[in-house]
Amino acid sequence: MINVKDQVYGAIQGITENVSDTYPKEWAVLPAIQYTEEDNSVVEWVDNKESKAHLLYKVDIWNNASTSEVTMKVDAAISALGLKRIACGDVADPSGLKHKVMRYEGIIDVDTERVYNNY
Repeated sequence: MINVKDQVYGAIQGITENVSDTYPKEWAVLPAIQYTEEDNSVVEWVDNKESKAHLLYKVDIWNNASTSEVTMKVDAAISALGLKRIACGDVADPSGLKHKVMRYEGIIDVDTERVYNNY
């Protein structure tokens, strides 16, 4: 398994002050971004060791106004890592905040850390 979370964090950390891999604790600082690694599993073994891994990331964005600007910045940053956006949509939020959910997917070569988008 390869740790991609640090790369995802590094790509999106400058978009807003409130970026975390946990549920946002500070709602006074918006927009807030939460990223979650939903899958990092082996898809190919070579010579009894992991060769390729499947990656699936979820990104939640909350804001008191439109999420569009932040969404575009997150998409550019994560796409630059080689992950492909496979879903993006608004979520009804009882708090009244605007809430956008995005999902990214890819296959990574563990030795070269190259991401393949063959979906």
